[in-house]
Amino acid sequence: MKKVTFLSLALTFVAASFVFANVLAAAFIWVETDHNFGQIKQGKPVTAEFKFTNKGQDPLVISKAYGSCGCTGVEYPKEPIMPGVSGVIKATFNAAAAGSFNKTVTVESNAEGGLVILNIHGEVVQ
Repeated sequence: MKKVTFLSLALTFVAASFVFANVLAAAFIWVETDHNFGQIKQGKPVTAEFKFTNKGQDPLVISKAYGSCGCTGVEYPKEPIMPGVSGVIKATFNAAAAGSFNKTVTVESNAEGGLVILNIHGEVVQ
């Protein structure tokens, strides 16, 4: 009987640890995850800034951020973002070809959920 009680308490403790570990993890809070450039001139690169805050209790570490094609450059913080601190991911689109575009930026991190997809879109005019 004592072994069953001890085992039940141990399992409850382990389960509670997993629940609280997720609550205390790093977490993105984004101002926006979608940016519409509208109409932009061909041959003129444009940049969107995606602002975020780490609302978790662990440092937020962005391991990688990359565009869906070579026409989208990405800048992101390389150092850990401490709890309560804000940061910016910049996505620069090279408007080389005329027409509408819809591109993504994938952000990989230790935040809850792991992956975040940011969107940029608009129309390149001559």
